[in-house]
Amino acid sequence: MLRTFDIILVVVMTAAATVTYSIKHRAELKLEEVRKIESEIRLERDTIDLLKADWALLTQPNRLQRLVDLYQGELQLVPTASTQLAQPTELPMLKADVPPPPAPTGKDGKPLPMADKSKPGEKVDGVAALIKGGEADMAAPDASQAQAEEAPVMSGDDNEMDGMATGSVEQ
Repeated sequence: MLRTFDIILVVVMTAAATVTYSIKHRAELKLEEVRKIESEIRLERDTIDLLKADWALLTQPNRLQRLVDLYQGELQLVPTASTQLAQPTELPMLKADVPPPPAPTGKDGKPLPMADKSKPGEKVDGVAALIKGGEADMAAPDASQAQAEEAPVMSGDDNEMDGMATGSVEQ
């Protein structure tokens, strides 16, 4: 009886040693992974510090002034006027904030049915439907058209502002 009990204890001890070894091995692998990630973080921080130093060197005012003087003939740079700077409230609204265009209406003020103005099987886009539905309304423009005609239009040197009125950004 003592021998079977001893064999069972040896098997349990061997199983416990195997489990302990596998846990230790996984912990060592995780520790190695942590050290590798820490070294990558250190490398990235050093790279960021180097880039910040490089940026500080490149943006020194005296260096930039020398470059402006050197390339003045080619670039024809001029100082920015204070009137060219825009305030945040002067910026155009986002396209998501632009209200949808009003639905086309007939003489009686009711919305025009888009499908009735087209031939069967013909694809009609919004512009074509407005043209087909609005041919009869040419003599009497509605209020939205009158407001659009009264809106101020920029011309001349303010061409850059035309794109801002629609909410688009051009670069």
